[in-house]
Amino acid sequence: MSTAIQAIHIPAWEERTSPKPHVVFRIEIQASVRSWQMWRRYSEFADLHLELTKSCSDPPPAPLPPKHALALFRSATNPALLEERRAGLETYLRAILAARDARWRESLAFRDFLGVPVGKGPAFSSSTFSSSASALSGSGGMSSAAWLDEHQTLQARVRDVRADINRRDALADAGDVSGAHAANVHAKKTLAGVLGRVGALDAALRAHAQAGLPEGELRRRADMVARLRDDGERLAQVVTVARMTARGLGSAAERNPAAATDREALMGLGGTAGGSGFSRPVARVFGQAAVPQETEATRPLDDHGLFQLQQTQMEQQDEQLSQLSTILQRQRQIGLAIHQEVAEQNSELDYLSTEVDRVGGKLTSAKRQLNKLGG
Repeated sequence: MSTAIQAIHIPAWEERTSPKPHVVFRIEIQASVRSWQMWRRYSEFADLHLELTKSCSDPPPAPLPPKHALALFRSATNPALLEERRAGLETYLRAILAARDARWRESLAFRDFLGVPVGKGPAFSSSTFSSSASALSGSGGMSSAAWLDEHQTLQARVRDVRADINRRDALADAGDVSGAHAANVHAKKTLAGVLGRVGALDAALRAHAQAGLPEGELRRRADMVARLRDDGERLAQVVTVARMTARGLGSAAERNPAAATDREALMGLGGTAGGSGFSRPVARVFGQAAVPQETEATRPLDDHGLFQLQQTQMEQQDEQLSQLSTILQRQRQIGLAIHQEVAEQNSELDYLSTEVDRVGGKLTSAKRQLNKLGG
């Protein structure tokens, strides 16, 4: 999954004594749907600067704070100098993040330095960088990475809706009708927002298709949108239909069920309908055979003809059931084949992702060694 970096901060530094006294800076990275932090020494910033300069053929847009700023003094007695270096390093990273030229921030060394997963695609959103926005101007400012982050956000909102529904049912079971109603209303509002944003996600995907998104990735994302929309529609039915009558939810007919005597009369358990509240006798009772009626097809037939007609109709029904069974078996086989194929493809993708991460780590290590040799 891609991570759309939106902001970088270095709020503090810390002195450590192991394996020997040194200072590390805390880097806070903010993405669209999550954030994390990394601890880096100044020497790691220097290695990054050297590698970016060599791999991109030009130094980054902002200079790295000079190393000699703390060389003559002990850092423990110069917090002002450390604070100055912290501010300079933060400016350095932010300049790379906001630069119009994306080659520094899209390099493997920079993503590895910030802890972004290697081999997961672009790492920065178009809302942050004008170059990405111009490349995908038709998608409403949503880059490929931001699209994936938005999809993940909507999946989280769907889980929130399910949690609200479960809370509604638990409150209703406990007899808290007002609490159950409030949970149901909150689920409806959240779901309405999800369904609206799914439409925007679909529109952005069409814009990405026009911008040249690969066909395989386009199909995968279209399936993701379809599954998200199906989940939303199913949850819409759940939140609009009351679950139980006794919980005070549902229509008036559900909240006011028929009397037990009416049910007994309908099921043939009450004898007559005189005490059941019906103004006329029950014409049909569940479980009892209907009164035979003559039809145009049976009127000219004798007993033998009626028997043959019944046999013919039963054979036709058996044949239709056999055809339906064959169709269902074929659909089941197709479903099993699709399931097996998807499982194999997922296994291959997992293996490929692992190999890409491993090779990326080796390349990073090799580049650092080459930089040290070349320096």
